[in-house]
Amino acid sequence: MALETLFLPDLLWEPVISNALREDFGTGGDVTTQALMQGQPTLRASFVARQDGRLAGLPGARLAFTLLDGRTRFTPFRQEGDRITRGDVLAEVEGPASAVLGGERVALNLLSHLSGIATTTGQIVDAVEGTGVSICCTRKTLPGLRALQKYAVRAGGGSNHRHRLDDAIMLKDNHLALFGSNIPAALAAARQRAGHLMKIELEVDSLAQLAEALDCPDGPDAYLLDNMTPAMLREAVNMIEGRAIAEASGGITPDTAHSIAESGVDILSLGWLTHSVKALDIGLDIRTA
Repeated sequence: MALETLFLPDLLWEPVISNALREDFGTGGDVTTQALMQGQPTLRASFVARQDGRLAGLPGARLAFTLLDGRTRFTPFRQEGDRITRGDVLAEVEGPASAVLGGERVALNLLSHLSGIATTTGQIVDAVEGTGVSICCTRKTLPGLRALQKYAVRAGGGSNHRHRLDDAIMLKDNHLALFGSNIPAALAAARQRAGHLMKIELEVDSLAQLAEALDCPDGPDAYLLDNMTPAMLREAVNMIEGRAIAEASGGITPDTAHSIAESGVDILSLGWLTHSVKALDIGLDIRTA
């Protein structure tokens, strides 16, 4: 994974980290460290992988310490998107004990969560290797974390669907209800609203809906083929005949991803990559500098 593909400016990390630190510190700060600290001790700590996986979130972990104290030094030993194994030392932080202990939980929460997304994405990417299919996330992200969660999907080798409602026009069943489920009318209205750079995607859950849309002069740029079996997907791909992108969604798991990818679709989109993935176990081992 090219590092430039994964770059996110601190501008996008800082609000999340700052809010998390304010939530953790409350109005009194880290009273445990305040009670036990004598003088101005310095601590050094290592981030260590407790599981195999893929790495994402080191920039956020760094800010969890440096926003608390600019004297803190954060040294990464691995790169974002790297495959990591249990026991790997991922990074080291050194600085005032108040910053290291105060930022520890925020850093670990974010690093473990984002690495979990990257790890699971990587597993799905590996499952469809050789099919030419892209793995994509959706807008089913946790509030306030969208940019970071979508970044983690890219770190795992996946790609991103639209980031916001204004990125593209996506006609789902609830939108079609505004037109009495009249697909041609809805597509015509969407095409009239879209500029020359805006894409249109139409969700269909039956081959009959797909056939109706394919007859429209204002056809979409992509079809979201929702909850279709691999056999239905193969037929849908044959009907589309390369005139638009074919995206499969719904009920895709690591066990079913390969068979679905073999149907000939272009993209598999999975909402659970961001909204319910399991965190990767990463620890912070501390010693006195």
